[in-house]
Amino acid sequence: MAKAGKKPIRAPIRPRPNIKFEDILSCLERNQRPHDPEFLRRVYDYTEAMHRDQRRKSGEPYFIHPIYVAYLLADLRFDQISVAVGLLHDVLEDTLTTRQELEELFGRDIAELVDGVTKIGKQSYVRRDEAQAESFRKMILASAKDLRVILVKLADRLHNMMTLEHMTPEARRRISRETLEIYAPIALRLGMSRLQGDLEDLAFYHLYPHVFADLQAGLQEKMKGAQGAHQQITKRLKSALEEAGIEADISFRVKRFHSIYRKMKRQGIDLSQLYDYLAFRIITEDLKDTYAAFGVVHQNWRPIPGRFKDYIAMPKPNLYQSIHTTVLGEKGHPFEVQIRTREMDLVAEEGIAAHWQYKEGQAGLSSTGDQKFLWLRQLLEWQKEVNDPREFLNALKIDLYPDEVYAFTPKGDVFAFPRGATPLDFAYRIHTDLGHHCSGARVNGKLVPLKTPLRNGDMVEIMSSSNRKPSGDWLKMVVTSRAKSKIRHWINTEQKQEAIAVGRRLLERELKRLRQSARKVFESERMAQYLATEGLGRLEDLFQRIGYGKIAIKRAVSQLVEKGQLEEPVEERSTLRRVVDRALGQGPLLVKGEGDMLAFLAKCCDPVPGEELIGYVTRGRGISVHSVKCPNVEQLSYDPDRLVEVEWSRRTSSVFPVYLLIETENQTGMLARLAEVIAREASNIRSCEAGTDTGKGLICMVVEVRDRRHLERIRQSIRSMKGVLAVRRQRSGGPYDGRRIRERQASSRI
Repeated sequence: MAKAGKKPIRAPIRPRPNIKFEDILSCLERNQRPHDPEFLRRVYDYTEAMHRDQRRKSGEPYFIHPIYVAYLLADLRFDQISVAVGLLHDVLEDTLTTRQELEELFGRDIAELVDGVTKIGKQSYVRRDEAQAESFRKMILASAKDLRVILVKLADRLHNMMTLEHMTPEARRRISRETLEIYAPIALRLGMSRLQGDLEDLAFYHLYPHVFADLQAGLQEKMKGAQGAHQQITKRLKSALEEAGIEADISFRVKRFHSIYRKMKRQGIDLSQLYDYLAFRIITEDLKDTYAAFGVVHQNWRPIPGRFKDYIAMPKPNLYQSIHTTVLGEKGHPFEVQIRTREMDLVAEEGIAAHWQYKEGQAGLSSTGDQKFLWLRQLLEWQKEVNDPREFLNALKIDLYPDEVYAFTPKGDVFAFPRGATPLDFAYRIHTDLGHHCSGARVNGKLVPLKTPLRNGDMVEIMSSSNRKPSGDWLKMVVTSRAKSKIRHWINTEQKQEAIAVGRRLLERELKRLRQSARKVFESERMAQYLATEGLGRLEDLFQRIGYGKIAIKRAVSQLVEKGQLEEPVEERSTLRRVVDRALGQGPLLVKGEGDMLAFLAKCCDPVPGEELIGYVTRGRGISVHSVKCPNVEQLSYDPDRLVEVEWSRRTSSVFPVYLLIETENQTGMLARLAEVIAREASNIRSCEAGTDTGKGLICMVVEVRDRRHLERIRQSIRSMKGVLAVRRQRSGGPYDGRRIRERQASSRI
């Protein structure tokens, strides 16, 4: 994974070799966790027997994975049951073991936990994303009964990330993205910052190995050059605290690789411009000394305005408590100081493990101490309204990010929201009806648009009107899953009623044209048989499908009326396979549906062969075909009934335009070298625009590709060029297309 001529890239975390059963027992004893060695030995021996003939991708015995997961759980201070489930977590998925057998051998609790961790079978779903989404839904539901399901899954993912180098590059990227989007945020929500940091750094390492290597080497150089300054700050801190009579431990650490990378991207700077890569930590004995130490820090160094946060007075939702302040050191270089008590430090590092209180019957969300996991309970409540597992997964990704904005009601009640939340999110947080009828909002006494982002400390007053109703545009104004699900539910209900009315009207009109009594046809035995054949429970379901265009009116009538009474023959089709080509020779599609409808590739995402597709039945325009990763799919207020299966034809031989945004160093001849590389990959450049932005080259080009693999080869070839900083695919009309380059050039001339 290293470039020629560069030092080998060192992984941020490596698994400890040769873990044994005795190591697990040692961890439990060291952490003072009650355990039964004989019971754990039985679990260990059973798991080893079940996985005996299995191998990992590396060729090593598979058993090293469950034993390492169990070791991680013991090291994280979790209980004997968690460790046992860590050993057994793959036996239902990868062996012939049944849940009943597990229950007979090790008890009902362990059998339920192992089943909760086990993935949904892929054969039950057409696409991988559906299976993945339903597996996460299952895991969240199982966690309602016992949070240990999530904890075992996190340990499982951590070891998989440590040993990911044996997977294909595509699998590494997919698993790493999933880790960043779901697993690391879950760890953060549980307050397990150490585990969260490990997951993020490993995902960063596998997604961008060369960027990671450069950052790793750069930080080592900065640490060597500034070692004296760091020791001087520590000495000065210690001396100042002693003079104030405050007992405290002082330490400093380099911030996490992924955290530094994210900050550099957010601020648009490189490592040479980054100074607060260190966090100094002051650990005090009690709360009084914590605030006293904060005063000492500000007396000795000048604080930076706006960089002070008191998470002790207002803890984060995951129970994190600390005082953060950033001050100016020597030569004007800033550094961060975190101040907290020992108990707070334990919670900050280990989260749920620091206040682990599992007792019999108190492992679920019903126990008294579970107010701290209110986010999980809310997730369970609104997911009941979501039918599509992919919609659930998209909303889960949003909800897992930490709440950072605190807003108040006029009565002084405080609510936490994700960054970007709006007054409309606030209204739905108060009550669903208030959200549905929200007509305006006052923030800090001033009228503001409903799409205005909330800021910390805002006081929000919601105005309502009985005449106001949700619309599709509201989905673009909200960020919380609760608000999105409530708006979608309202719109889908309205659309269903409208579709039922349209479908009924169309069917009655067609029957009237054939001189048939609509009432008699609707109540006939033939109608009952037709509904059963179509898998429809009610007559309204048939009207709805006709209204949405998923069942052609003539096809329905041909099944409901005697053939002799039809004025014209109606061709029966059980499955539609209509091949549609776009004007530029793009995309033969196989659309499986119930009506003869046109299908077209959506311009918002320009899918290419190899990408998974989703079809959405529009009104009057046929089936709009999107990539499942299209950002607009999540925004569509679709009903699952309007989704159809779409796949690429195997006869596809067309080429497809793809927008690529390439960031480069500002070098002479870069465009010529790019054109040569693209031609070498048997591709053609349809258009190209280039400019400069903040000293870097910015090139937007449209290249022709045959499928997703062809696109990946082109991207890899461009990425390996000297002077290329980044290569990203942009959807047509994306934020960095040629138009944006021209706008930036014009603004720079002004």
